[in-house]
Amino acid sequence: MTIKQALNLARQNLDSIDAKVLLKFILKKDNTYIIANANKEMSRDEENELQESIQKIKDGFPLQYITHNQEFMGINFEVNQNVLIPQPDTEILVENTIRLVLENESLENQENSKKTMQILDLCTGSGAIAVSLKKYLPDVKIFASDISEKALEVAKKNAKNNNVEIEFIKSDMFENIHEKFDIIVSNPPYIKSEEIEKLSKEVQNEPKLALDGGKDGLKFYKIISKEIKNYLKENGTLLMEIGYDEANEVMKLFENSTCIKDYANNDRVIVWNRG
Repeated sequence: MTIKQALNLARQNLDSIDAKVLLKFILKKDNTYIIANANKEMSRDEENELQESIQKIKDGFPLQYITHNQEFMGINFEVNQNVLIPQPDTEILVENTIRLVLENESLENQENSKKTMQILDLCTGSGAIAVSLKKYLPDVKIFASDISEKALEVAKKNAKNNNVEIEFIKSDMFENIHEKFDIIVSNPPYIKSEEIEKLSKEVQNEPKLALDGGKDGLKFYKIISKEIKNYLKENGTLLMEIGYDEANEVMKLFENSTCIKDYANNDRVIVWNRG
């Protein structure tokens, strides 16, 4: 089978972009190589890997768990079955956190004062949020926590791969958190328990621990609302990703909070300031 034939086979079964991503991963080559060597024969092992991977994806196994890679905020992240695959919608959370920090720094410069801000990423998973924040805000001290040791292993690897320093904490929500922060960000599990089995096969192959938000999907927002004042400094800000239909319920838990929509005009991020 030539590279051209392999690409055509993949495209017959997968999205065109996914087909090329998969082929590049199997061949360990870039687009230029694939175009320039379209008529080159693949090895038998490469053919078998391609066909097996195509079948896995058709059966609902995420492509990212095969390639062990997902781009987020212009950065490559390693992912496996122990973490959720970072999604573009979550970039809204990161972008608004970055904007908030830059506005704060501008205000501090006007007042001729300077302090090192501290941000906690609660339920960090792959570390995509924490690593992105540190990459774009190198002067901010970033902490990241998760209940899953395996998820933290992935997050630590992503920090190392992207040359950033983050303090990681194994913690069930705030259990092992002992500081107060200027900003807390979180993308907690928020899918209603009974809704998980209705999700796509791809999502169902992601870790249930990182999806299940309890009976009403609000389990972790309720925990945060009860504990937040113990861990967020006065005048600090909390930013949380939410499900598209959860804004009203979450905003009831956080008085005077506001909601930011994503690029599809869905409710996506709740912002709450501690007075």
